[in-house]
Amino acid sequence: MKKTFKAFVIETKNKQGIKKIEINDLMKGDVLIKIIYSSFNYKDGLAISGTLPIVKNFPMIPGVDFVGVVEETSHKKFRKGDKVILNGWGVGEKHFGGFSEYARVDGNWLIHLPKKISEKQSMIIGSAGYTAALCVIEIIKKIKPNMGDILVTGASGGVGSIAVHLLSKLNYNVVALSGKKSNFLSKLGKIKIIDRKQFVINQKPLGSQKWAGCIDTVGGDILASIISEIKYDGIVASTGLAKSHILNTTVFPFILRNITLAGVDCVYASNKKRRKAWEFLEKNLDLKKLNFIYSEKSLKDLKKLTSNILKGKVEGRTLINPKL
Repeated sequence: MKKTFKAFVIETKNKQGIKKIEINDLMKGDVLIKIIYSSFNYKDGLAISGTLPIVKNFPMIPGVDFVGVVEETSHKKFRKGDKVILNGWGVGEKHFGGFSEYARVDGNWLIHLPKKISEKQSMIIGSAGYTAALCVIEIIKKIKPNMGDILVTGASGGVGSIAVHLLSKLNYNVVALSGKKSNFLSKLGKIKIIDRKQFVINQKPLGSQKWAGCIDTVGGDILASIISEIKYDGIVASTGLAKSHILNTTVFPFILRNITLAGVDCVYASNKKRRKAWEFLEKNLDLKKLNFIYSEKSLKDLKKLTSNILKGKVEGRTLINPKL
């Protein structure tokens, strides 16, 4: 199939931009998808900037997720015309990703688009919302709404904002920690907002027991402080390193308060977990609320978006429309 189309290509660490390529230039896979939308995530910013070695080989088309329509397939689970979602699996890192008009991937990485979620809604949710769902599922395994406050760090970001909304809708007492001054968080549910500048870092191995649970997207000393302040039998779902990948803590919160630190991986989670997360989103997300938390951009905007997201200037979710 000879067809020329647009893609954002990282050719080297210092050379990147929109390029015309052909279907035959795509990497191997048993399903060819025409991409409708992708979404822009913090990890994509790290990949495009080269801040961390996210990209494993060059050239690379970044974009860790997408939704699209199957154009060609030899995979038994999919037919031409099926609408599918991909999140993770090393796409945008080791395999050409979603910042393109077409993608060819392993069909085992795909799931069908849930019936009640539109193509646009699926990428407003995107990898961030899917990750948020995985985190919330971990929280509700251990914590009931009447057991205390749930802290969400990086609450204005993609994962944080959807986690805030899901927890609020499930009647949890949500405390949103954010460094951005914005009204959009208050539109996502009944929550308390704390300015990150007012958040006091606890330096002691054990602090006062403040939080029944936490969804953390930032890591570093903030995560270490939160761990020391989790209530007995509480849980932290950790899924990010926006501040730092280094965690300096002690065993005391774990052996004296019986807390759980649950790592949440969205990249290589099983398809069973993925389907459960999307079913959870389909059931519990107020899709109307998504209108408050997204903007739609083009491939031409990716460099500026990269700069902004690494400076903490991106709120909510950003759709990438390859047709623009």
